[in-house]
Amino acid sequence: MELTVEEIGGRGDGYAKVDGRPLFVPLTVPGDRVKARVVSEAAAGFRGELVELLSPGPARAEPPCPHFGACGGCALQMLEEQAYLAWKEAQVDKALSHAALSPLERLPMIRTPPRSRRRVSLAAQRRGREIIVGYRQRLSHRVVPIESCLLLQPALEDLLAPLADLLRETGFAAGGIVATACENGVDLALGGLEASDLELRERLAAFAEAQDLARLSLLDEEGGYEPLVVRRPPQVNFGGVPVAVPPGVFLQASKAGEEALTAAITSELGGDAHRIAELFCGAGSFTFPLSRFGWVDAFEADDAALEALDGAVRTNGLAGRITAQRRDLYRQPLRASELAAYSAVVFDPPRAGAKDQAAQIAQSGVPLVVAVSCNPATFARDVRLLVDGGYRLVKVATLDQFPWSPHVELVGVLRLSGN
Repeated sequence: MELTVEEIGGRGDGYAKVDGRPLFVPLTVPGDRVKARVVSEAAAGFRGELVELLSPGPARAEPPCPHFGACGGCALQMLEEQAYLAWKEAQVDKALSHAALSPLERLPMIRTPPRSRRRVSLAAQRRGREIIVGYRQRLSHRVVPIESCLLLQPALEDLLAPLADLLRETGFAAGGIVATACENGVDLALGGLEASDLELRERLAAFAEAQDLARLSLLDEEGGYEPLVVRRPPQVNFGGVPVAVPPGVFLQASKAGEEALTAAITSELGGDAHRIAELFCGAGSFTFPLSRFGWVDAFEADDAALEALDGAVRTNGLAGRITAQRRDLYRQPLRASELAAYSAVVFDPPRAGAKDQAAQIAQSGVPLVVAVSCNPATFARDVRLLVDGGYRLVKVATLDQFPWSPHVELVGVLRLSGN
């Protein structure tokens, strides 16, 4: 059918109404006149595919990446820059409005530059005698070969071709690849390899040496990591403190993004933040910068991340400022009575948010709360609980840490009314 695209939905696909329901067509922008095909029905409407662009909308731009369209990694490269930024801002505004939230200050979006991403998940696939290394197509298991990527740090991009050669030589079948550019080299994990014989292990060790990797691990089907070659323990710096990180540890996607989030989180902290509870702390991205303002009790459920954090605390003589405590905050959120002793709370949950934990914070009477999120919808839901508990939403900062994707990072600063 022929149609004119009206808006872009929350996942980055343009859509138009068909029989009163939206038909989502990837790679389109508002004002595009297109020929599209319906391919499936979804709860929110219909999924479609672009057959032909008949005439472009005013916000359409030339995608900068030659892989765009086939590769499923980016969704919005066809959107002109100012329209792109306005769309991302609108996603936050919609979420806040839906929850009836009005921050006293809404800061302009901070952008992280291309070629700054330090962690990436790749896919590899055997096709006849060829090994394809790249990203999966949208809604598909098919892997698109990637020779370059505008998102990645050069240290990660430079591994793409050598990885394909390695997997071709080692009898690779199928599996995932996780790579992180650390301060002292790349931490690489490979799936789909059975390193049970000495010859293969020697080949992998030679690859680690040739590519100057910090560590090479094997990734099993359950997502577990077996370090195979450790030439030096991979390290990242959080607030100037070196942390030896385990394989697969969660990190902010870029150093620039981490620093921007840290600045937004700490902007309201002062001498009165003498005791801070940090919830969902991971390996300490924000813990060490927070410790400059006061004592930090850091809570995390992941054992490997918590061990890395605690090791850095002890190694760097910070036991007098930071404690690392294991706690599953989904099963056992900190109660309001436990939180009442703190002068500030910082929480940074996964995309699902932390509804139960937010409800406890709302009853705690803690003077200052900082909410960090990668999901505007769950951010707004959790912050609404805090506002209903007597907090004022002082400001919201936003970060475009994932260029050309629909994702937005948020930081909300809240103060208890009367403070």
